[in-house]
Amino acid sequence: MQLPPARGPLSARMIDGLARGGRVIGKAVASTDPYDEDLQLALWIAYELQYRGFDDVDPDRQWDPAVIAFRSRLERPWIAWLEGNCRITPGSRPVAVQLRAMVDGADGPRLAPYLRRHATREQFREFVLNRSVYQLKEADPHSFGIARLAGVAKAALVEIEADEYGGGRCERMHSELFRTTMRWLLLDDSYGHYVPDVPAVTLALSNVMSLFALHRRWTGALVGHLAALEMTSTLPNRQYATGAIRLGASEEQARYFTEHVEADAVHEQIAAHDLCGGYVQEHPEAVGDVLFGARCALTVDDLFADHLLARWSDPASVKTA
Repeated sequence: MQLPPARGPLSARMIDGLARGGRVIGKAVASTDPYDEDLQLALWIAYELQYRGFDDVDPDRQWDPAVIAFRSRLERPWIAWLEGNCRITPGSRPVAVQLRAMVDGADGPRLAPYLRRHATREQFREFVLNRSVYQLKEADPHSFGIARLAGVAKAALVEIEADEYGGGRCERMHSELFRTTMRWLLLDDSYGHYVPDVPAVTLALSNVMSLFALHRRWTGALVGHLAALEMTSTLPNRQYATGAIRLGASEEQARYFTEHVEADAVHEQIAAHDLCGGYVQEHPEAVGDVLFGARCALTVDDLFADHLLARWSDPASVKTA
């Protein structure tokens, strides 16, 4: 994967420093949000150094102190926005019960019914194109948490991630199933291929996971984020599968979605009770972070849905930086 084109001074500083092998010089970053194209791209590039990196960037830049320092400056307004919009006060009930109440009280999957009944093939293609930024490395961010957990929580995360990685069979890995769906829609299934084309809010979906994944301080938020994903997966994916088949997909081409209908019905119980419940039992002070991570997942996913639905109904109404 090559470094993407810059979208402003922040991402230009990051890209120029990495591409030329020189020092990445950052400065204070003003308050911003998930719609800030420049900030989200700069963050995505910084985080990607911890995953597969870039063909034209020395792997040792992963731990370049100047890059890490700049990333920290970028993270501050991003964390401030998440804290201001997603932090909630935990209650006294078990964390699994609080997660269930949060998910049940959410607005619901507005995007899924549209894709099921109304989306054109081109709109469904755009949805899949956007989701490829994360889906082609599905489970990788949450796997960072395995080494930080113990006991019941660790076993639960490993059980969930093992299914995401196809139980050791490459062709059953969820990222590979997603590639089949992409090829049906004549999309390039190369890792990161569409990063230059997607909006900031799509990058934000990936960035919130990476923020939690790469900082041990945010382990509670990471497991809460995963729980929210698993607890809100079954119904939308059933509708995505129906929409894909309506538009001509074969069972194999829609299998990425149908696989999640079955797997995540089990995963949501494991994630809420064993993963989050087990983690909070060992770290009772972290219940607020678990709920925070879950709320971040729901909030940013809603913003992504709002973006696509607004674009399809009235392109002029789409919010940009």
